[in-house]
Amino acid sequence: MTEAAGASRLAPGTPCWESLMVHGLGSTEDFYADLFGWEYEPGPTQLGPGVRAFLDGVEVAGIGEMPPDRHLPVAWTTYFATDDADCTAEAIRSCGGTVAVGPLDAGAAGRMAICSDPLGAIFGIWQTDGHLGARRTGVAGTPVWNELVTQDTSTVGKFYQHVFGHEAERHPAASADFDYLTLRLDGRPVAAVHGVGRSLPHDRGPHWMTYFEVEDPDLAAARVTELGGRVLTPPRERITGRLALVADPEGAVFALLRTASA
Repeated sequence: MTEAAGASRLAPGTPCWESLMVHGLGSTEDFYADLFGWEYEPGPTQLGPGVRAFLDGVEVAGIGEMPPDRHLPVAWTTYFATDDADCTAEAIRSCGGTVAVGPLDAGAAGRMAICSDPLGAIFGIWQTDGHLGARRTGVAGTPVWNELVTQDTSTVGKFYQHVFGHEAERHPAASADFDYLTLRLDGRPVAAVHGVGRSLPHDRGPHWMTYFEVEDPDLAAARVTELGGRVLTPPRERITGRLALVADPEGAVFALLRTASA
């Protein structure tokens, strides 16, 4: 669903990175190492204690530790590539979004900011030298898809179109009961917006969901439980493939997906 590794630079508006801020860095490292086979190296010190996760030598995600006095919700954050973080931050503000942190320098990793769209969904932007966001489609343990879960697609879909240049296309199966947009760049799908109306979780609000590729969602979901996490939605077939919705031991929600083409 996202472009394969190998390109030196991702087009602006492409999901390029996933990060997670937690209270217990060591235990979270162990959970994802067991589940996905990740290995770790130290992350940029400018962002506080943290690690970069690797799979077969390819950088796939970042995990950071919150200061002890901060009690923020634990959640995966999707970052979008940009050629100019400052200009994109201004576009976000002018289109009704919020820039909560930054833009700020993250050492050699580039320049980034944490933002939210007009309905409150948090996301990041990252101006990089091209090494982040190298995604390997079809490889278990790597991010494979990003989907915004929100009230409806109409207003917020236009926000992402204006900010990132996404082309929004209603899914062929969309109807009054299935509100779904695919976001494309140069004709290829890079993400989606799923309007769920009153079914939006009251404890989360609008949010970006990270999907991780797995070979067998049923086995992976069972492993999540064994490792101290929770299965929120058992494995089922969906338009993107077979998936399960799960949470890690600190409550960060993510999806396990075997894509339809796998």
